[in-house]
Amino acid sequence: MSSHKVLLFNPRALKTKPRIPNSVLQVAASIEGKYDWVIVDGNMEVDPWEKIEKYLSAAKFKYFASTVMPGPQVKQSVPITKKVREHFPEVIIIWGGYFPSNHPKACIESSCVDYIVYGPGDKAFPQLLHNLDGGLPIDQINNLIFLKEGKMYKTPKDELYDQDELPVLPYEKLDAFYPMKKYLGKTFLGNRTIAYHSSVGCPFKCAFCGLVPIYEARWRSKSPQKIYDEIKFLKEKYGGDAIEFNDNNFFVSEKRVVEFCKLIAKEKMSWWGEGRIDTIDKFSDESLALMRDAGCKMIFLGAETGNDELLEVMDKGGMQSSAMLKSFAARLKKFDIIPEYSFILGMPAATEEKVMRQIDDDMKFIHEIKKINPATEIIIYVYSPVPTEGSQLQNDVHALGFQFPTTLEEWRSPQWEEFDMHRNPLTPWLKPYMVEKIKNFEAVINGYYPTISDIKLSMFERKTIRWISSWRYKLQFYSFAWEVRGLQKFWLRYRRPDWEGF
Repeated sequence: MSSHKVLLFNPRALKTKPRIPNSVLQVAASIEGKYDWVIVDGNMEVDPWEKIEKYLSAAKFKYFASTVMPGPQVKQSVPITKKVREHFPEVIIIWGGYFPSNHPKACIESSCVDYIVYGPGDKAFPQLLHNLDGGLPIDQINNLIFLKEGKMYKTPKDELYDQDELPVLPYEKLDAFYPMKKYLGKTFLGNRTIAYHSSVGCPFKCAFCGLVPIYEARWRSKSPQKIYDEIKFLKEKYGGDAIEFNDNNFFVSEKRVVEFCKLIAKEKMSWWGEGRIDTIDKFSDESLALMRDAGCKMIFLGAETGNDELLEVMDKGGMQSSAMLKSFAARLKKFDIIPEYSFILGMPAATEEKVMRQIDDDMKFIHEIKKINPATEIIIYVYSPVPTEGSQLQNDVHALGFQFPTTLEEWRSPQWEEFDMHRNPLTPWLKPYMVEKIKNFEAVINGYYPTISDIKLSMFERKTIRWISSWRYKLQFYSFAWEVRGLQKFWLRYRRPDWEGF
């Protein structure tokens, strides 16, 4: 084992309850037995810097590694990483995750990030540490970004690895840093919900998705038996009774889903996953029935829009249509599986009038979906561009004058944090009155149909907010919805599924 120590930092996410830090544990698993490592979880600390500084001051840590997602994790990671650089300049700083993978230039030119692991780090991370320890060249290691002769240098991408051959995550060692049972929170799925990854990547190239530049339409999964064995361990060891699959696309393979359902059915665990409507719509009725019998309670689905032309621009055309969105919502109703449809409003258009028309049309379309299947959960996002170079959508975005920040300080500003959470678009084509209309619509529909995932709202509160919202929803009158928004704000525990997950 190397004498050099590694400090792994998981920045605070927006979820109100901590979830198992799978990304950091994946990195830890890759160096287990080779390096002594510790974890600091920003979701479990009031001030993570206190513990980080204590670790770095007390022992010889050579490496500080952090996974960084857009939004809140950027906000916390940047100042802490800068403090590490300032107070412990000898420590080598490595970032991974979606944010540095999609915006490497701002990170690597910040003077506080030495190396970026983009994409999976299961092989790149331990190889990087090994080569740095031995003074060996690193430019032959795949999945790395770093400065070479003053310029950003990016090595080739590695193939996605066989997920069954990767080491099991070190849950028991995490338990020594933070009690595992605190990570298994109460949700509408169960009292101790397990956050679990069963695959990496996604085989599609949606033009609005930040996964595309990283995985380039690639996907690899664990086998059904491997998934079942690991979940069974978490159930028996820590009392897990429900599963939140954090895969970017759990339902890629009907065969894999069916095999998993046959295994998990006897455990009587409720579960949730994310998938594509055009994919799951091809599943047989027998498969859908098996899924529900095996505990599938809800599926998050990217509906995006009811406009077929926009679906084409999003690179979903030809596979998904407005007619399919309606028929699939009706189909899932028969199997008692809740469809959780997410919509993206505020897409770019040549004129202000056209942007507004798209927003109005999607609001009407959402009403139609609710008539077909009232149980359909609706998640509203405001469109935020991602760096999918070469797509028609990205070309439109640039032509209309949108530009990403160029420094980490810009990225951690409040407006760009909200941008990453799809709340503050900062896009030239979307005017303030449009954003206000979207927010009012969202408040009314969430008031009339409070999300099932909000386990804290009492029946009285649900009935009250539904009654207050009813006339607005039925008349489709959303302007000045101050009483609905005010009540949601008054009930501080009122949940935002788009921000908080479960």
